[in-house]
Amino acid sequence: MNYRHAYHAGNFADVHKHAVLTLLLAHLRRKETPFHVLDTHAGIGRYDLSGVEAGKTGEFEHGIARLLAGPDHPLLESYLRLVRAENEDSALRFYPGSPCLIRGSLRDDDRMTLVELHPEDAATVRALFKRDRQVTIREEDAYQALKACLPPKERRGMVLVDPPFEVRDEFQRMIKGLGEALRRWPTGIYALWYPIKSPAEVARFTDELVNFGKPCLTSELMLREPTDETKLNGSGLAVINPPWQLDEQMGSLLPLLHERLGCQGGTHLQWLVPS
Repeated sequence: MNYRHAYHAGNFADVHKHAVLTLLLAHLRRKETPFHVLDTHAGIGRYDLSGVEAGKTGEFEHGIARLLAGPDHPLLESYLRLVRAENEDSALRFYPGSPCLIRGSLRDDDRMTLVELHPEDAATVRALFKRDRQVTIREEDAYQALKACLPPKERRGMVLVDPPFEVRDEFQRMIKGLGEALRRWPTGIYALWYPIKSPAEVARFTDELVNFGKPCLTSELMLREPTDETKLNGSGLAVINPPWQLDEQMGSLLPLLHERLGCQGGTHLQWLVPS
């Protein structure tokens, strides 16, 4: 599968993971000491919603566009501020991917590392952050980067793992990569996005997460009930070593997103604990 996120930028899954991402970044900013963010699947950094790809699917119209059209909410304030910052007037044209959302949340002493394997996408994101001393770009496999980049010198921060799921064994690759990462940096915050097609496949993945013995909070936003396992039925995000009170924030955020985005499935928020 030749995946291109430009077709899906700003959709319900982006809204879910990026709203949580900005909450995690806000938690990191509460302490004065610098932090480091590693984004293992950076993409191109920013997406033109007026382009051919986004126009073909129109997925952003049922995602970020709906959110911007509604009333403001404290849990969405940082996220929507960063989206609006990419658009000079009230018209929605550009959607910031995780690299832009992270960069917009860094203070002067904070850093981020962006990893992108696709040569053209790596070149695009490199040009976007040209001469930015707080940003490092690595053109390599995401899971190799977990070995090479951890732990960061700041010893505080987070890792975002957001694969395109182009290969069938991506869940297994994530588990193996996470195991390597936790051995190197057991105290870091890890946010892992996963698609919900088959509930059984997701259950096997979350069972593996339990085995790491780390606090893990999962949030799932269902676009529809998973009756057809060939479709993207929902968006999941697992946060390992979540900051204090994130569960309370997510308990309010998930129903809010469900209502604003007009999702037909349910929401699920749970702590993963050993049986």
